[in-house]
Amino acid sequence: MTLTDFQHLMPLLILTVAVLVSMLVIAVGRNHKIMYVITAVSFLAAFASLFDLRDVGRYTIEPLLVIDGFGVFYIGMILLTALLISMLSYAYFEQREERKEEYYILLLLATIGACVLVISKHFASLFLGLEILTVSLYALIAYLRTRERSDEAGIKYLILAAFSSAFLLFGMALVYASTGTMEFAGIAAAMSGFTELPLLMLTGFGLMIVGIGFKLSVVPFHMWAPDVYEGAPAPVTAFIATVSKGGVLGVLIRFFMEVDGFRYPTLVLIFTIVAIASMLAGNLLALLQRNVKRILAYSSIAHLGYLLVAFLAGNQMGVEAVTFYLVAYFITTVGAFGVVAMLSDKERDAEQLEDYRALLWRRPWTAAVFTAMLLSLAGIPLTAGFVGKFYILAAGVNTQLWLLVVMLALNSVVGLFYYIRLVAIMFQQPEADTEVQPRGKLRPSIYLASVGTLTILALLLVYIGVYPSGLLQVIQGLIVSTVP
Repeated sequence: MTLTDFQHLMPLLILTVAVLVSMLVIAVGRNHKIMYVITAVSFLAAFASLFDLRDVGRYTIEPLLVIDGFGVFYIGMILLTALLISMLSYAYFEQREERKEEYYILLLLATIGACVLVISKHFASLFLGLEILTVSLYALIAYLRTRERSDEAGIKYLILAAFSSAFLLFGMALVYASTGTMEFAGIAAAMSGFTELPLLMLTGFGLMIVGIGFKLSVVPFHMWAPDVYEGAPAPVTAFIATVSKGGVLGVLIRFFMEVDGFRYPTLVLIFTIVAIASMLAGNLLALLQRNVKRILAYSSIAHLGYLLVAFLAGNQMGVEAVTFYLVAYFITTVGAFGVVAMLSDKERDAEQLEDYRALLWRRPWTAAVFTAMLLSLAGIPLTAGFVGKFYILAAGVNTQLWLLVVMLALNSVVGLFYYIRLVAIMFQQPEADTEVQPRGKLRPSIYLASVGTLTILALLLVYIGVYPSGLLQVIQGLIVSTVP
C-alpha cells in the first residue's frame, strides 16, 4: 500500500488506533469517562478526516475497496450516528454496575465493520466488514449479562446470524463459480452478456439475498428483530437499527448498481415481494405490541420495506431517495431510542407503554422530543420523515412502481395508528392519586448531556423537514460519481 492509500483510509485507521489505545488504557486502569472521551474524540477525528476526501472522485485500493463520494457520505453518516449513540451510552451505562469500558471497544469495532461495508467492491471485503460488525454485535447485545432476556437476545442473534452468514457465503461461492471473479466490476462484466440469469447464478443471488435480508431484518428474515431489540441495551438497539442496517444497505446499493441487477425481472420480483411483505407485516404486527422496543422493532421492519421501494427504482433518483430517507431515519430512530435510554433505570429499560403514561406532565421536554420523533416516523409534515417518504414516493412514481407506491401509502396510514397511540398515552392526564415521579434519575451533568444530544437530534429533525434542499444538495453532489 502507498502513502496515498493510507490517506484515503484515514477514517478507518483512526478508529483502529482508537481500539488499540482503548485496550491499553483499560490494561492500565479502568475509567468510564476516559473511555467515553477516547471514543467520542476518535469518532470526531475520523469524521474530520473525511473533509480531505470530499473531492476524491473515485479512488480504488485494489482489489478490495473503493473510496468515492457515495462511500464518503455513508461513512460520515455512520460516524456521526455512532458518535451520538456513544453520547447516549455514557449516560445509560453510568448508572449501571457492570464493567463499562469494553463496551466502547466493541462500539468502535462495529463501526469499523459498517464503514468497511460501504466502501467494499469485492466479496472478501464485504464479508470481512460484515463479520467485524456482526461479531461485535454478539457481545454488545448481551452486554448487560445480569439483566433478564439479555443473554437470550445475544444467543438468538448469534445462532441466526451464523446461519445467515452461511447462506451469504454459499451464495457468493455460486456467483463466483458462475463468473470466475469476486470483484463487483468483474461480476458486472460477466453479467453484461446475459439477457437472463443462469440458474446457478440466480441461486447464488437468491442465497445472498437471504443473508443480506437477515441483516436488514426484512420479511421473512425478521424473526430475530423484536426479541433482540427488547433484550439489548437501548443504545445498542439504536446502533442495530441504524448503523448496522445502514452499512448493509450501502453495500447492497453499490453492488446492485454496479451489476445493474434491476434489469433482471426475477430479482426485481423477489425484492418487490420482500418490500410489500415487510411493509404489511411490520405495520400490522406493531399494532399488537404493548412494548415500546418491540413497536420500534416492527416499525423498523416496515421502514426497510419503504426503503426498498426507492432501491427498486434502480436509478440516481432512487439512490438519492434511499440516502435522504436513511438520514431522516437515523436521526429519528436514535432520538426515539435515546428517549428510551434516558428514561431507563438500573433495573430495566423504560419499554412498557405504562412507563410513558402521562409523560408530558412528568417530563414535558422529553415527551415533546419523543412526540417529534414518532411523528417523523409516521411521516407527518414539517419533519424529516415526511420529506424522506415524499422523496421515496417520487422515486417510485418516476419509475412507475405503482403497486409499491400504493402499498407504501396504505401502510403509512396503518403505521400512523400505533405512533399516535403512543403519543396519546404520553399526553394523558395523570390520575389524581398518582404521585408524579420521573423514571431514570440521572446526575445533573449526565442528564444535561443526554438533554443536549436529544435536543440536537430534534433540531436536525425539524431543520431537514423545513429546509431539505441543503441536505439534498450535499447528497446529489457526493453520490453522482457512484451512479452509472
